[in-house]
Amino acid sequence: MSTHEVVLLLETDPQRGLSGAEAARRLERYGPNVLPAAGGDGLLRRILRQFHNPLIYVLIAAGLVTAVLGEYVDSAVIFAVVLINAAIGYAQESRAEAALDSLRSMVRTEARVIRDGELRAISSDDLVPGDLVVLEAGDKVPVDLRLVRLAELRVDESALTGESVPVDKLEAELPVGTPVADRRNMVWSGTLIAAGGGAGIAVATGAETELGQIHRLVGTAEALATPLTRKLARFSKVLTVIILVLAAVTFAVGLLRGQDAVETFTAAVALAVGAIPEGLPAAVTITLAIGVTRMARRRAVIRRLPAIETLGSTTVVCSDKTGTLTENQMTVRALWTPDAGFEVTGSGYRPDGEVRDDGRGGEALRWSLLAGAGCNDARVREQDGEWLLAGDPTEGAMQVVAAKVGIDHGRLSADYPRRDTIPFDSKRQYMATLHDERATGRTVVLAKGGVERIVSMCRGEMGADGQIRPLRAEAALRAAEELAGQGLRVLATAVRPPDGPDDGFDEVALPGTLVLTGLQAMLDPPRRAAAPAVRACHTAGIDVKMITGDHAATAGAIAGQLGLLDADRPDRVVTGADLEELPAEGFAEAVDRAAVFARVSPEQKLRLVETLQQRGHVVAVTGDGVNDAPALRQANIGIAMARSGTEVAKEAADMVLTDDDFATIEAAVEEGRGVFDNITKFIVWTLPTNLGEGLVVLVAIVLGATLPLLPTQILWINMTTAVLLGLMLAFEPKERGIMRRPPRDPARPLLTGALVLRILLVAALLVAGAWWVFQWERSNGADVAQARTAAMNVFVVVETFYLFSCRSLTRSAWRIGFFTNRLLLLGVAAQALCQLAITYLPPMNAIFDTAPIGPDVWLRILAVGAVSAVVVAVDKRLRHNLG
Repeated sequence: MSTHEVVLLLETDPQRGLSGAEAARRLERYGPNVLPAAGGDGLLRRILRQFHNPLIYVLIAAGLVTAVLGEYVDSAVIFAVVLINAAIGYAQESRAEAALDSLRSMVRTEARVIRDGELRAISSDDLVPGDLVVLEAGDKVPVDLRLVRLAELRVDESALTGESVPVDKLEAELPVGTPVADRRNMVWSGTLIAAGGGAGIAVATGAETELGQIHRLVGTAEALATPLTRKLARFSKVLTVIILVLAAVTFAVGLLRGQDAVETFTAAVALAVGAIPEGLPAAVTITLAIGVTRMARRRAVIRRLPAIETLGSTTVVCSDKTGTLTENQMTVRALWTPDAGFEVTGSGYRPDGEVRDDGRGGEALRWSLLAGAGCNDARVREQDGEWLLAGDPTEGAMQVVAAKVGIDHGRLSADYPRRDTIPFDSKRQYMATLHDERATGRTVVLAKGGVERIVSMCRGEMGADGQIRPLRAEAALRAAEELAGQGLRVLATAVRPPDGPDDGFDEVALPGTLVLTGLQAMLDPPRRAAAPAVRACHTAGIDVKMITGDHAATAGAIAGQLGLLDADRPDRVVTGADLEELPAEGFAEAVDRAAVFARVSPEQKLRLVETLQQRGHVVAVTGDGVNDAPALRQANIGIAMARSGTEVAKEAADMVLTDDDFATIEAAVEEGRGVFDNITKFIVWTLPTNLGEGLVVLVAIVLGATLPLLPTQILWINMTTAVLLGLMLAFEPKERGIMRRPPRDPARPLLTGALVLRILLVAALLVAGAWWVFQWERSNGADVAQARTAAMNVFVVVETFYLFSCRSLTRSAWRIGFFTNRLLLLGVAAQALCQLAITYLPPMNAIFDTAPIGPDVWLRILAVGAVSAVVVAVDKRLRHNLG
């Protein structure tokens, strides 16, 4: 449409905008300008989901039957356990949703809008169709806008279209059916104003924007089924079947032996509740949640809890270059003048560093820096300790390098006020500005642009002494080629000095009047922590691949500095064009071999991820744009950027980096491995208890003997030890060398053969110890309540001794330090108090059918615990030496 038609259609004013009252009415009609939150389950469904586990079904059934039989205390304890588990699960799920809401709020920005003819700053949430929005360099576009006026407006649309170069905008009508990427009379929500300014009428807000439509298409990524969650689900189903079969067999054997039906059923319930690891779901959830907290402290926000476990088995990280491996702050690294070359130190927009001038720069260097900083529309400013850029990154770099030698932008503007501008565009390939020189009252022209274009416009070159001499074009072009070969972006600078001929200032008059002053070569430098992080990943057996839309030379140069490339392996840099030419059979091998993929499209990035997964890799992918969302969703773990990332990328990702830094990925992998280790330690610690409790009951039924433990006592053991002892393993610090071992194979079973044998050994020690103490007490005159109390305490004491062994599955407990997990010691002390309470407090005795026991009984219990600890330590040592 024409702009006039757009104005009529949206009933707005291209000069005064909407009235405040009309904007309020439209806000109520269309809703706020926000992307829709993912549709979640209602409160009731979320609560019910906490009970959706076969093991929980068994516990609920046991609680109902014991209630029918009049065993109200047993029933109450069983249901209490079920409700505690559900409460923990619900709390953790709510916490994850709260984290996601906080991330969604990060994309809110402030917008400048004209209402009632006045310029106002409002929240982008409050924009409505028909609003007249004002844009300046550095702004994030808050809605889809049809442009009504502009001044040399260029927009970075990489987040939406993947186009790496800012797009020049215009006001003209375009044919119907023009693709989004070519609609140059529009600017899109989520894109960035790179240069210039303008104003536009909001034609779509919220979900109706192009960003919102892609958001809808990508949708919310489905809940991740990681190896751990799949194995735990399978384990729960198998264990449920085994428990029900054993309980039925127990009940049948008891009836065949002529035992009382109620007592036999009580025994079957005891076996069922004993064999169920009630604390396992809560322990896994809480351990993952602790991992979330630890990662958040290291600037990685986990959106889905199971994703933490995936980090432990990641074999390949496919990382963006810009902003993740690099600073995303262009920096001039080298300068060249017709007489000499110079190195520049420092990085980013902070004006720290120096131009290492040995005195050969002189006037040519000074005028080159003046041209770069004066022929420039960018602004670099400090805010809250950070240096921020408004404008084009290349221009920002040229301003900063000038500041490093004391050329202040404010003083420059005062000494050389600008009178006119020939703006840069892709056809012109240069920018020029006309200035008054206050000191002489004469005019000076400053210019910068592509090397070949600027050289072709020059009549000579400037020496260090400021004298003009014949131009040596070949030398300048050769120097530019050498700098570009290092992966640097090279621009030329030129001037028409105050004492030069004044032939006018336009595109026709300027060529042939300029004097070449030099070259400025820049790049987006690697982050300081990126190279060590890449080395740490390689040591940990994780391959790192850079995937970027940048040129191969630039990508290769950065990759070399990061340690991604070997000097003798040039084939490790592959371009998108190379990939297109590869035959299907050679594609997978090339993908595995290459370390850098340059100039790739979003479709190719998705194909790369799929190919790596087909080759058995567990792939982590970083991304920040809408065009990255498919690859983020396809990855085993998608990692989005909080600062530069779009909302769509964050929604598609499993983890968000709040600092956009690759080093944070390495830290997250380390934390992920630690979390998985601690979950494994808890499982290895808790299963012997459940197995031992079930076997004690089964042995008693088969032998026709009195039950050594009652259902309520078994539940007391399981829940108190799981919370006070087992959960302390979640706080276990990461073991030394965790990042020097290879990634865990996803196909590897949760428990190795050695760990299964250890579980069986400890279960056997529990059964033997508890049975011996129970029978000893009975044969020496103790009543059933006292003997059961002793047997119950045997389980807790052996579990406590075994807990210290489980702090490391391979190393001695003494070697990892006794006080390195102080919470574990507090847990042991709390468990001891609980055992004293259930043994000696009359109310506890009445509820749990326990009775006080003497000091000699405690000595026998502690002896069983000590013997068990020695046996486990010897087993661990022998297996370590043999393995």
